[in-house]
Amino acid sequence: MRWREGRRSENVEDVRGAGGGFGRGGGGLRLGGGGLILLLVGAWLFGADPMALLSILVDGGAGSSIQVPDASTEGGAPAPAGSDEGAQFVSVVLADTEDTWTEIFQSGGERYQPPKLVLFTDTVRSACGMAQSAMGPFYCPSDQKVYIDLGFYRELRERFRAPGDFAQAYVIAHEIGHHVQTLLGTSQQVHAAQQRASQQQSNALSVQLELQADCYAGVWANHANRARQILEEGDVEEGLNAASAIGDDNIQRQTQGSVAPESFTHGSSQQRISWFRRGLDSGSMKNCDTFASEPQ
Repeated sequence: MRWREGRRSENVEDVRGAGGGFGRGGGGLRLGGGGLILLLVGAWLFGADPMALLSILVDGGAGSSIQVPDASTEGGAPAPAGSDEGAQFVSVVLADTEDTWTEIFQSGGERYQPPKLVLFTDTVRSACGMAQSAMGPFYCPSDQKVYIDLGFYRELRERFRAPGDFAQAYVIAHEIGHHVQTLLGTSQQVHAAQQRASQQQSNALSVQLELQADCYAGVWANHANRARQILEEGDVEEGLNAASAIGDDNIQRQTQGSVAPESFTHGSSQQRISWFRRGLDSGSMKNCDTFASEPQ
């Protein structure tokens, strides 16, 4: 993927390293990512509620707390993207999504409002609550920010066997797709419908929302390549491989040895490939209506 000469975004907030290892600071106990994960696994094994434990620690139970970077407020503004290659890559891809979606929205008579992207390590507090890097990259509609621990790319490469810079760009573009859905009101409509739905119906709506974000990622790639020739040989295969690697069926097969389609929340590998490819081939948002029929 050709990215090194691309524009850098000014909408990256770098809060990496704001946590720490074991130690005292800010009046509480600080836990790095490894210690936090061990703590949560231990709680689960002994029958405690890990989220309840997190709440106690974060909010100050027994006078101790996990100190995590807070990206949900404007006070103490986070630093811009670092100079390391990973941060610069993310900054360039984010800038490219800004240019692409600004153009697409303008063609429809609308104004695109770019999100912030937060780089963090291990844990972070967003407007949607506290999150761990183990959750993977995510978009929070409450503060309109994308959150990513760059360690996820190592997982993508080693655990999911989906290497390549365009595979990494696809991940960012998918989360930006959720921001587009928020700006268009799609996310709000889906979440309202989920409140009235059964669990299985809610899961199906979630799948449709995620597949549309995949399709929007493809739309971005189509426009960016036509405008700036970002794709090199093998890049499309990298993106499709990444879409396949993080399909619900593939992840369930790896983690539990069986597949339960009724519990899917993001879509199967084949569905994710299909919708990403649809956006990539057409470059049209009109071809991304996953809600019109049952996603194939």
